[in-house]
Amino acid sequence: MKTASISVIILIAMMFLAMTSAAPTAAECVNERRLAVNACINVLTGRLPSTACCHRARVSHTGCICPAITPKIAALVDVNRFVKLIEGCGRRVPRHYKCGSITTP
Repeated sequence: MKTASISVIILIAMMFLAMTSAAPTAAECVNERRLAVNACINVLTGRLPSTACCHRARVSHTGCICPAITPKIAALVDVNRFVKLIEGCGRRVPRHYKCGSITTP
């Protein structure tokens, strides 16, 4: 359960990333999610994102992260906190952005 919670929190944090033009493969997406979880584990303990976590926030593809976010998962975390964390890493989060839904830009 704790591992699932870690993954959920990291995925929520990463859901606000901008998409790049080249679509990654399924294997690349699996790798991106793994790298994001590993780099951002410290966020779980209430600490600010590390340099490595902020780097992942800037380079990960939304198309890899958003499909893993369900409304059930989104309800488990404080989304506003993660928006602030992602913006603290230098990423702009579009207003009313909904990762994991059909309205995702």
